[in-house]
Amino acid sequence: MFAHNGIIVILTLVIALMATIMPLPLSVDAFRPDWVLIILIYWTMALPSRVNIITAWMMGLLLDVLLGSVLGLHAAAMAIAIYIVAENFQKIRNFSLWQQAFITGVLSALYHLVVFWSQRFLIDVTFLSSYLYPVITSVILWPWMFLLLRKVRRHFSIA
Repeated sequence: MFAHNGIIVILTLVIALMATIMPLPLSVDAFRPDWVLIILIYWTMALPSRVNIITAWMMGLLLDVLLGSVLGLHAAAMAIAIYIVAENFQKIRNFSLWQQAFITGVLSALYHLVVFWSQRFLIDVTFLSSYLYPVITSVILWPWMFLLLRKVRRHFSIA
C-alpha cells in the first residue's frame, strides 16, 4: 500500500514539474503559477512525515536542472518555504482555504524573493515587479488545487 501511495505523490510532483516547463505564450508566461511549490505545500501539510524539506530540496534541484539555473538556487528557496510549512503544518491545516491561500502567497513571495536575492548576488540581476506575478496566480489557484489534491488523496486512501 505504501508503494502505491508514494507513486501517487511522486506522480503529482512530476506533473507539477511538467506544468512548470510547459511552453506558454509570452503574454501569460509571467503569470505561471508555482506548481511545484503549491503541490509541495499541500503534501507537506497532508503527509509531513513523508514529504518534507528533503523532498523540497530534491524537487528544487530538479527544477534547477530543468530551468537551467544555478544548481541549488531553487532548491534552497524551495527548502526554506517548505521548512516553514513543515514547522507549522498543524496550524495551517486549521485555517480556512482563503487563509491558506494567503499563506501560500506569502510563501510564494518568499520563494521568489530568495531566488531573486540569490541571482542578484550571483549574476547581478535587477528587480522587476513581474517577478512576483506568479504569487497572484498561486493564491488564486490554491483553493482548487487543495480540493483536487484532497480528492486524489481520499480516492487513493493516502495516509
